[in-house]
Amino acid sequence: MREAGFRCQAGWSAPCLHCKIVKSCFFGRVFQRPPHPARAGWRKRRPRSTLSRGRGQRIYNFGCGRKAALCHPAIGVSRRGFQSARGVSAFCLLFSEPGSWPITRHSTLLCCTIRKMDASRKFTLAIIQMAPAPDPSANLLHAIWRVQEASQQGAKVICLPELFRTPYFCQREDAALFDLAEPVPGPTTESLGRAAREAGAVIVAPIFERRAPGIYHNSAAIIDATGEVAGVYRKMHIPDDPAYYEKFYFTPGDLGFPAFGTSFGRIGALICWDQWYPEGARLASLGGAVLLVYPTAIGWHPHEKGSDGVAQLDAWRTIQRAHAIANGVYVAAANRVGFEKPPGAGAGIEFWGSSFVADPFGVIIAQASATHEETIFAEVDTARIETVRRNWPFLRDRRVDAYAGINQRFLS
Repeated sequence: MREAGFRCQAGWSAPCLHCKIVKSCFFGRVFQRPPHPARAGWRKRRPRSTLSRGRGQRIYNFGCGRKAALCHPAIGVSRRGFQSARGVSAFCLLFSEPGSWPITRHSTLLCCTIRKMDASRKFTLAIIQMAPAPDPSANLLHAIWRVQEASQQGAKVICLPELFRTPYFCQREDAALFDLAEPVPGPTTESLGRAAREAGAVIVAPIFERRAPGIYHNSAAIIDATGEVAGVYRKMHIPDDPAYYEKFYFTPGDLGFPAFGTSFGRIGALICWDQWYPEGARLASLGGAVLLVYPTAIGWHPHEKGSDGVAQLDAWRTIQRAHAIANGVYVAAANRVGFEKPPGAGAGIEFWGSSFVADPFGVIIAQASATHEETIFAEVDTARIETVRRNWPFLRDRRVDAYAGINQRFLS
């Protein structure tokens, strides 16, 4: 269901036409037990003084005298469920079967708590920098441990590096390595889903996705704080450079550059080579993202580090800071770290770590080392986005009527 109306913390949507037709959500915060069938009648109650009365609002409660509930057209998502169109904190009636107004004694309902979302919302972002081991299972357990550690320090959005479950296998072309792929949902999303639910945090989980026989993607699953997969991003730009033979393994993405609704705001997830393309960052930002995360696997060829290493690292950091400035959003990169040289893979790659977070004006507010594993933390504050965009209104001044050629390969 994707109609306008209610959207629960698990991502289920239910249509609401001024409280006339709604459908059930079994994934919200539910009362311990539904009303007893013998006491399933309804009685109308006056709205509480704390609830603003608006057109289309109606307050009802269980015949057994449980909590009052507010049914109202809703927009947006908050950590605990819903934000009403007026930003009201209340309970929301969702019915097990479609019904028309008025509600009858035969209607069954569940209640999901909602709360008012502040104009300024803050949450802690954690970027995990890892050095993957040869064993995928060990890497998954290590990632879960890192997630738990980050959540204990208050992180509410946690991002892992690109293809974190394995060493960077794209340094060579080997058809047997397709066996590393898995479906979505699958083992990784299930394990990290439990970790997200226990931590009450959103996890950006990069995955080697098996979509169908012969069709594989370099993907990132956005796992909401409920443990459910809120969406999947498939890497759009696929490189084919020495030791980065990704075109052999990955089909280009076909889902665009969405911003995913999560319990802590809308997040855009792009992957590694996507970092160098401003169009993807712009589209995700126009979709309402307050944060762009880039799971990454990038480093130096040993023979290039001495001559070009400093410039390459600076260019990588600069282009992403530019995305933050141009769009007025937070941008974060989660890179792997350490030297990797799979058998038959040439000289290997020294992954340069240096994961970072930039604020909406490109200021680096958290930075990891270039040498070892670590988790960095930064505060994401939507009030900062508002301040930057008011003073540097790049989105306001875009000439959307003059960009027709941007969808062409080249203009001669």
